[in-house]
This record gives sequence, C-alpha cells and structure tokens, in this order.
Amino acid sequence: MSGASRSSGAPPSFRSGELSDPKLSAALRTLELTVRHKLDGVLHGDHLGLIPGPGSEPGDAREYQPGDDVRQMDWSVTARTTHPHVRQTVADRELETWLVIDLSASLDFGTASCEKRDLAVAAAAAFTFLTSTGGNRVGAVVSTGATTTRIAARGGRVHAQAMLRRIATTPHAPDGVRGDLVGALEALRRPERRRGLVVVISDFLGPIDWERSLRALGGRHDVLGVEVLDPRDLELPAVGDVVLHDPESGKTREFAITPQLQADFARAAAGHRVDVATAMRRAGAPVLSLRTDRDWISDVARFVRARKNSYGAALSQGSGR
Repeated sequence: MSGASRSSGAPPSFRSGELSDPKLSAALRTLELTVRHKLDGVLHGDHLGLIPGPGSEPGDAREYQPGDDVRQMDWSVTARTTHPHVRQTVADRELETWLVIDLSASLDFGTASCEKRDLAVAAAAAFTFLTSTGGNRVGAVVSTGATTTRIAARGGRVHAQAMLRRIATTPHAPDGVRGDLVGALEALRRPERRRGLVVVISDFLGPIDWERSLRALGGRHDVLGVEVLDPRDLELPAVGDVVLHDPESGKTREFAITPQLQADFARAAAGHRVDVATAMRRAGAPVLSLRTDRDWISDVARFVRARKNSYGAALSQGSGR
C-alpha cells in the first residue's frame, strides 16, 4: 500500500501482525458503531433482508387441522400418505446468512485510503451486523487460496465478534499462491444449507471460473456480490518505468508505462468488469462495488436503500395490476 493517509471514511487496518488483541477489539467495535450509526433507519425491523423477497421458506409438512389455510396444502405428501397435509413455513427472523470471503493475495494491496483486504473485512462486518440480529444466524467461508476456513453459522453478538476476529486475523497467502473462489463457493454448497442469503466478497480478478458454482448457489439462495476494488485495478498512472510483482503468480516484471499501455490496461479492466457483472446477473446476484478511494459505508447505505426502493416499487406495480 502507498503511504497515503487514511481518510475518516476508511475502515481500520487489519494487516496481519499490526494489531495487538486490544487494538483488534477496538477496531471491530469501531466498525460496529460505524455500521449501526450510518445505516440506522435504512433497514426497518430486525428481520428484513438485504435483498428483500417474498418472505418465508417451506418447512416441514404436518397433518391438516380444521382452520388451516388450504393454500398451504402439500399435495405431494397428501397423495403419498392419503391424509391431507399442509406445509409449514420458516419465519424470516430465522434467516441464515453466509459470507464467502476471498482473502487471496491480490487483496493485500491498496493505493488509496486502505488496502482491499481492510475493505473486505469491513464489508464482512457490515453484513454481519446487519443480518445477525433477532435470532438470525451468520457463518462464513474464508479462502486465501492456500487455506479454506469454514465458520459455522450461529446467532448472537458473541459469535459475530468471534467470527469477525477470525476473519480479520486470517493469515496471508504465501507468495505465488492463487486465490480459490471456486473452492470457497463449493465448500458452501455441500452439505446443502437451508435457503438463506449468501454474500460473496472478492475483487473478482482473474478468470471467471466461478460462475457455474455461483449460479448453483443462486438456484437455492439469495446471492449478493460485493466487488472490492482499488483505483490501480482500473487504470495505470503515468509514472514511467515501474517494477510490478504479481503475488498470486509470484512473477515480477518491469514495464514502461506508456499512453498506449495505459489505454490497453483501462480497456481490459473495463471489459473484465463487464464480464463480472454479466456473470453475476446470470446468477441473479446484484453487485455492490466498494473502492479504497471512496466512503465505503455510504456506498453500502446507498445500495441497501436502492434495493429497498426498487423492491417497494415492484410491489406497488404488482398490486396495481
């Protein structure tokens, strides 16, 4: 990361080895206060999801009782048992959220107010605090490419703090190890989880070999993509001769930054982002973009408001038909 000072809107630094235990606790507490203060009133009620939907999911079947809503009849079970059955539902307040967090070596980089890794941890904290209230459960799958860590979904503030501590202190991947987003997504698919919300946090650099796994998750869960970017992921500065190191391949090369190279890089970066957005759209996943040179919590708030407003407009149009 460059020597740029951290702005007031930047998340705390979570670089491995920089934070003693008291400082880590203080950083996580600061994140929690920031999220709750900035997003107060954005989500009304404890159990409204970040991707608002119709509500409950099917639960177990039971025998029909007089007074039950006939619209809840489970005809397949009724036919199999020859006795009328209704399908019970699971309330929204039992929402289960899973965070899939890519902490590969490409996130150990930043040229603005923070590193991308800091922003990924901050995003994980934001969605944890927004979805873990009211008995909801939250878990995580964290991948560096070298290791994949699964943290069981549980409820409560103590679990949320412990989970975020493990995420923030995840060891960095060794030099030359590529990220494994596909492996992280597949780790969440099996064993199969009940329907819930999956938040995928990554810079999504490199091959888009994760689309099939994401679409499979999208067939059962609500899926949200959080794209973490730095300005240098999108354009090269005019700095003349530079030596660049790719930590995921382990290769180092010297370049002369010319106007032609800048144009080619910007075009390739823009094309890759279009490809990422297309893959996300096919999986039914809206995308929230966070950048190291912007106020990340304001971007989260705008995204959530937009999702709520678009869903409310859709409901109004639907009821008017």
